[in-house]
Amino acid sequence: MGKYFGTDGFRGEANKDLTVLDAFKVGRFLGWYYKEKNPDNSCRIVIGKDTRRSSYMFEDALSAGITASGADAYLMHVTTTPSVSYITRVDEFDCGVMISASHNPFYDNGIKVINGNGEKLDDETIDKIEEYLDGRIGELPYAERENIGRTVDYAAGRNRYIGYLISVAKKSFKNKHIALDCANGSASSIAKPVFDALGAHTHVMANEPNGLNINDQVGSTHMDKLREFVIQEKCDIGFAYDGDADRCLCVDEKGNLVNGDQIMYACAKSMKAEGKLKDNTLVVTVMSNLGLIKALDKEGISYEKTKVGDRFVYESMVQNGYSLGGEQSGHIIFSKYATTGDGILTSLMLMEVLLDSKQPVSKLMEGCPMYPQCLKNVRVKDKKEALGNLKIAEAIREVEALLSDSGRILVRESGTEPLIRVMVEAETEECCEAMVDKVVAVIKSEGLAID
Repeated sequence: MGKYFGTDGFRGEANKDLTVLDAFKVGRFLGWYYKEKNPDNSCRIVIGKDTRRSSYMFEDALSAGITASGADAYLMHVTTTPSVSYITRVDEFDCGVMISASHNPFYDNGIKVINGNGEKLDDETIDKIEEYLDGRIGELPYAERENIGRTVDYAAGRNRYIGYLISVAKKSFKNKHIALDCANGSASSIAKPVFDALGAHTHVMANEPNGLNINDQVGSTHMDKLREFVIQEKCDIGFAYDGDADRCLCVDEKGNLVNGDQIMYACAKSMKAEGKLKDNTLVVTVMSNLGLIKALDKEGISYEKTKVGDRFVYESMVQNGYSLGGEQSGHIIFSKYATTGDGILTSLMLMEVLLDSKQPVSKLMEGCPMYPQCLKNVRVKDKKEALGNLKIAEAIREVEALLSDSGRILVRESGTEPLIRVMVEAETEECCEAMVDKVVAVIKSEGLAID
């Protein structure tokens, strides 16, 4: 991770941690950098944004920086991260930029940069952006006269992506009642048209963004309202997205939560049966639930574990040619169709499995019960110092010994916030919480936590 760019872009509170000047400078660098790489051709950079109020400000700043460096900025307006990835790749843009802080509250925002293949930007280029932000690269030349770039309306790109999603689904959703929680975010402009076109009875909530209500007690990190909504509307299934719609979680017909691990289980099992799961292997992360691992063992499906982050999942998939991978949080990648996690695409893939099985969602998930899990975030002064603390390491070893083969503990730093995440899985919720609290207490007693 860099100084500014974490595992999922440059993220922070708008105009505090991530300022409008930062966005302008990122645009300046990208326009100059890709123009230098292709001096004989025009440089084209596509931009998408989510619905938070500051996204409009950052869109203007990025566009100004890009055009000031002589490149053209193409605006998809409110759209999803995976749509920017798709359009960057298929329309051969030099790179793409998504303005979003994903599941964070409205006052945060972020800048995600996507390369010409629709993938997250490589570390080498990110390092160069950070050098420019820190003034370690001299001032870049401004374009002049006819070389100044243009800003181009590209809402058509979003419509093309909607058409692509519709084309991916091979079955009609006729007679299926489907609930969609759009988190008052990017999915608000895309999800309903897709499911309507496929014949579903679509029931939508959190579909009225006002710039301040994105992820506000709705979406994939706040599932209670969708669970109630599915029961109220008598739906067969419900899907919840995050702010930029690159992740998806689910609710079954009884209102029970279905997480990313369970979605991957159902899809992997179906793909194995059809001979479409490369090497019968699913790519998961170290955060995946022990219940998923045991279910995969039972089905004869192998798994590859990576660090947390869909970037690392995707890298493993590319290196080995795997067809499916993802995270418990709902970032799920189907490599045949996308180069990044795509919440709406994941919904479509699970619907295909559901229709093929001719079973309700609750029945489909019976083979993958989840172990109780407790996750607590501790805001700390210095993540590296906390992870290197000897007393914390000793507490972790004590928990590992107590859990033995009946559970596990994982302590890691957040890639986007000043947090240490302490997670325990065990046979009971009481045991999980007790073990987590044991480690959290040591972090606090060592004076490393921020109240």
